Order: sequence, then structure tokens, then C-alpha cells
Amino acid sequence: MANFPFQRLQADLAKLIANTPAGSRLTSEPELAKQMGVSRATLREAMRTFETQGLIRRRQGSGTYVVGKFEVIEAGLEVLESIETMARRMNLEVSVSDLHVEEVEADKKTADGLSVEEGKRLTSVRRVIRADGRPVAYLVDSLPEDVLKPGNLPAEFRGSVLDFLIESGSDLQVSRAAISATNATAEVAKPLEIQRDDVLLKFESQLYDGKGKVLDYSVSYFIPGYFNFHVKRRVGSS
Repeated sequence: MANFPFQRLQADLAKLIANTPAGSRLTSEPELAKQMGVSRATLREAMRTFETQGLIRRRQGSGTYVVGKFEVIEAGLEVLESIETMARRMNLEVSVSDLHVEEVEADKKTADGLSVEEGKRLTSVRRVIRADGRPVAYLVDSLPEDVLKPGNLPAEFRGSVLDFLIESGSDLQVSRAAISATNATAEVAKPLEIQRDDVLLKFESQLYDGKGKVLDYSVSYFIPGYFNFHVKRRVGSS
């Protein structure tokens, strides 16, 4: 029974969200907390459930908005595919924004991810992927300059470094990814139009060629609720 007031709060919020037109801003947190008779901390905790479902979105310095209905991007993790390929299969329109392609020096984390020396010149590709105009993912790829130079990406680049490498004939063989939940930093939150510390799904990946060289080290952040990743596994024998 101890959780009943919180469940009632969530039910009240669900009704409020359902009755608010898509794109409309909800009442400010202080006022909404006062209306609901709860603290702002309790309100935020309850609203996080609806954020992870993709039903509402908090925008830095602007407020909390109701999100209209959207298609969830479904994908198995057995085969590496770009977001563009997944979306194309669903007839879902995706686009790229906030594209930054630049030459950088490898910091320790990136150098370790690429198995190169710290300070080595790399090409960094940062961008936001949008589905139906909404930011859904923030992607950062780091590649050695002998794999990709900043000026090599075509003018019609749609956001997928993976697809570019495949189309360029690169010898791609294996991808290794570590998957975790993380909190959005200020750098990631701003382009995704969410609040700092909001929960994101993080993929940290390395893409290898046939000789075991890392061609691409990427860190991808996905907004929960817009993606449904799953894995099919055989049942092992004892």
C-alpha cells in the first residue's frame, strides 16, 4: 500500500498527458507539483516513466512537452545495421542534423577505443538523427585519417558512417559493442533537446576489419521509447 499514492500520481499524469494535444507544453514543474500535491522531486520521478516511453520530452530552458504518436524503431542486435537501414525497412523518414565533421587529436578514451596512440590525428563525425523531425539519437564516430578524412564524406551524407564505409568497399568484418544506461551530459542533452541527466541508452562500439584493425570507434546515445532493441539467442545445452 505504500506505493499507492505514487501509482495514483502516475495515473493522474497519464490522464493529463493523454488529454494534452501533441506538441503542447505542460504546466511548469513547480505549478504542476503544487496541483498534484507532491514535491518536485517526486513529480520528476513519476514523469521519468513517461519520458522513457517517449510520451513527453523535457527541453532545456523551455519546459515539458507532450509528444505525438510515433513509430518505434525495432531492430535485432545479431546483425549490425544503421538507423537509416532500420528506418527504411519500416518506411520511416529519418534525417541528420547538427552535423560536425572535423579533424581532432585522440584523447585517452578514444585512443584506447581505436587502439592507437593518444594524440593521433583522427576524423570525428558528430550528428543528431531525427525520426519524423524529432531528435532520437546522438552519434559520435571517431576514425583514423587513413580510413576517413574530413573532406571525404559526400554532400548527401545522411548520417550513417557504417553505410558510407560499406559503400566505399571497406573490409568490415566484426563489430563489438558494450551496451549500458547512462545519464545525458550537457553536451549530449542540448542537441537531443532533453534535460541534463535524463536517462539514455548508450552503445560504445568498435568496428574491425579482417586483420583485426579498429576502423571506427563510436559512441551512440539513444532516447528510450523510440527504439526497441532485442536479441535472439539459442538455448545452450548443459
